[in-house]
Amino acid sequence: MVLIVMPLKIAFRTILNQTTAKVVACACAALLSSLAVAQQANSEDVARGAYLAKVGDCVACHTAGPHAPPFAGGLPLNSPFGIIYSTNITPDPVNGIGKYTLYDFSRAVRNGVAKDGRRLYPAMPYPSFTAITDDDIRALYAYFMNEVAPVSQKPPETKLPFPFNIRLSLFFWDAVFVKHERYKPHLDRDAQWNRGAYLVQSLGHCGACHTPRGIGFQEKAYTESSPKYLRGALVDNWFAANLKGDPASGLGRWSEADIAAFLETGHGGQIAAFGSMIDVIENSTQYLHKDDLNAIAHYLKSFPPYGEKASYKPDSPAVAIVLAALVTGEVERPGAGLYQSFCVKCHQETGIGEPGKFPKLAGNSIVLSENATSLIRLLLEGSKTAQTRGGPKVQEMPSFAKKFSDRQIAEVLSFIRNNWGNAASPVTTREVSQLRSALQKKP
Repeated sequence: MVLIVMPLKIAFRTILNQTTAKVVACACAALLSSLAVAQQANSEDVARGAYLAKVGDCVACHTAGPHAPPFAGGLPLNSPFGIIYSTNITPDPVNGIGKYTLYDFSRAVRNGVAKDGRRLYPAMPYPSFTAITDDDIRALYAYFMNEVAPVSQKPPETKLPFPFNIRLSLFFWDAVFVKHERYKPHLDRDAQWNRGAYLVQSLGHCGACHTPRGIGFQEKAYTESSPKYLRGALVDNWFAANLKGDPASGLGRWSEADIAAFLETGHGGQIAAFGSMIDVIENSTQYLHKDDLNAIAHYLKSFPPYGEKASYKPDSPAVAIVLAALVTGEVERPGAGLYQSFCVKCHQETGIGEPGKFPKLAGNSIVLSENATSLIRLLLEGSKTAQTRGGPKVQEMPSFAKKFSDRQIAEVLSFIRNNWGNAASPVTTREVSQLRSALQKKP
């Protein structure tokens, strides 16, 4: 019996020792692996990723509201096809991206494909993010996995009507409309121009709002190689401004310093930010480094004019005549009385406004925009200026929806668009009525 038991004990000890050795080896391997990951996610990568997340304004779309946990998703995004809810991009392993590898993260951000293979709706601007460099993707991944707090929150499910609920169709949409290429520097341009181009085209995804959409809801252009790029577009009942070099309705009369100041403070180029641009400035561009703000401005100022019908001629002889009549009250033009009663206090009789507080209306590129939707909406809903670290005190414009009829709004805006040297198409009562109705129907 002893002869049988002793070999069994020896065998058992051998197996135990081998098993222990394997466990220790696996533990060491896991530890080394974790140390390698920790080494890769150094503080510099995490800090740069945090900055890049601000450049991309990730928090704006992936946070449900001002008191909601950051990046936990659930924000309803309006699209022509229905409401799309943003996803949870915190490192929560169940409801977020906690199980995403760097490859998974890159594929979602730059290719629009989730870890489980689902196609993401292009409300996620991956057609722009596809230009992000490998180094920046790694930094973003390091930030989200190491710095962002995990939130165990499942956003509402997106349920679009047929046929838009068939995500397989997005494979064909992607194949037709998206060019999967990383940004390549232009050798004929300087480093500042290339930095600005990279930020605008990729992380900044400025074209998502400022470039017109085609029949498939695709952006009609993704770079300055097309004249349609950044020429202005209607988005969610706002008209995102023309960023081309047009002197009246674009950035032609803006200096690079004007553009950089506008992005940093919400005031510049004689205008103040409004609508969804306020979120962009408050969450994103006010935090950009000075060099990056200047690079964006330098890039945008390289754009030629697109072609416009509006004009601004402040030296025209008719300007002084009309202004004198307006001041004395000798001539009553449609809309002039409303302007005198409700607008003069802030914007002045001469339309010069007050720098840093109330925008100048004379020569204002938004006032002279080819599409007056934003002006109409501002009068209907009112607005506040952006709240930034170095910008002026927040000012508020009241809503005139209950004070003015559709005809009155059309008249006062037509007056503003055609006074002090401004010359733009008049606003019609029908345009005001249609927008008022659309805003009342918004969820």
